Amino acid sequence: MITDEFLLQPNIYSTQGKKTLLGLLEEHWIENVTPGVGDIYILSGFGNYNGGVRFYDIFKNHIKRGGRVFAMFAGSTSQKLTSKQLVEKLLDCGASVSVLNRKRIMHAKLFGYKNSNQQTLIVTSGNFTGPGMTQNVEAAIGLSPERVKEVGFDWENFYGAYHSQDWDLYTPVIPINTAAPEWKLLYDEDQRISSKIEEIEANTMLLMLGHADTVRINAEPGTPESKGSQYFWLSKDAFDFFPALTIPNARGEKPTYSALVKIKYLDLDNLEDESRVTFEAGNNVDFRLGTGPLRYTKLAQEGDIAAITRTANAEYDLKIYKQSSEDFKKLEKYMVTFIGHRGKKYGYIPNETFDQTIKTP
Repeated sequence: MITDEFLLQPNIYSTQGKKTLLGLLEEHWIENVTPGVGDIYILSGFGNYNGGVRFYDIFKNHIKRGGRVFAMFAGSTSQKLTSKQLVEKLLDCGASVSVLNRKRIMHAKLFGYKNSNQQTLIVTSGNFTGPGMTQNVEAAIGLSPERVKEVGFDWENFYGAYHSQDWDLYTPVIPINTAAPEWKLLYDEDQRISSKIEEIEANTMLLMLGHADTVRINAEPGTPESKGSQYFWLSKDAFDFFPALTIPNARGEKPTYSALVKIKYLDLDNLEDESRVTFEAGNNVDFRLGTGPLRYTKLAQEGDIAAITRTANAEYDLKIYKQSSEDFKKLEKYMVTFIGHRGKKYGYIPNETFDQTIKTP
C-alpha cells in the first residue's frame, strides 16, 4: 500500500524509509501496479538512458499486456537535455513520447500512475537520469491515492492540459529519421562521440571489497574457488557512474543491460583492459564490474578498498588500498552507504578530493 512519503536522497532523510527517488518509483510503478492495468506517466526536463534502465522491461511488459506509458521530456538543439537513446528505447517499449522544444521553461518533474480506481503522484527535483535517480541531492514527495484525490489532481486532465498549450511540441517515432526536427532536439549518448566528462561526473567510487569480490583473486588455478567470472559487485545505485548501458543481454531470460568500459589497473603496472559493467535488471537489480585481470593476483583481501576513478566517459583507473595502509584510514570515512548486511559499503568523492586525500601526509 502506498503512503505519503517525503525523502531527501541519497539516503539523507525519509519519512517512510526510502533511500532514493529510484526506490520511490519502484514502489509506485512495480510493487503496486498490476502489469497491463492502467497508465504510467513520466514528466521530466532532463532524461538519459540510465535513468530508465531499471524500468524498460517493466514498461514493455506493462504495455504488452494492455497498459500504457506516457513520457514527456524537454529537448534542445544546443543543450544536453534528453538523449535519443532514451527516447528510442521508450518508443521500442511501446511508450508514447513527446519532446518540448522549450528548454528554459520545462523544469517540472512528475511521475505517477493511474487506473480506473486510483492514481498516485510523485513531485520531485530529480530528473529521469542516472544521477537524478540515486546520487544527486534531490527531494521527492510521493502522494498516496487518498492524498491525490484530496488535492484534486488527475493525470488525464494534466496530460491533456500539457498537450493543449501553444508550445513547440513534437512526437518522435521509430525508425529514427535524423532529418526530422524532433530527433535534432535530442543529444547522442554514444560513448564514441566524446570521451570527455563534465566536472560533476569526475568522481571516484570507494568500494569495500567482500568475499565474493576477492575469492577468485586469492584462489589457486584449478581449485573450486577459482570457478566463475571475476567481478566486483556494486550497489544498485551506480546508474550515474557508468556510460549508457545500451547493450541488452544476448542470452538467458533475465534482462540485463551493459556497457563496455576501459579499466587501467594501477597495481598491475598500468595494465589497460576492456571490461563489461552490467546492471542485473531482472535479478538482483545491482551492478557488477568485470575485473578479470585481478584473478589469481593476490592483490586484494576481503575488507580492502577498491578505488575506481572515472577519468573519461567510459574510462576508469582502479587501485587497491590495503587495510593496513595509511591511505585506507584516510579513505574509509568516505564510505557511508552499506550494501547488504555484511559490512560491505561504498561511497563517492570528487576526483580532486580523492587526489588531495591520498597525497596528504
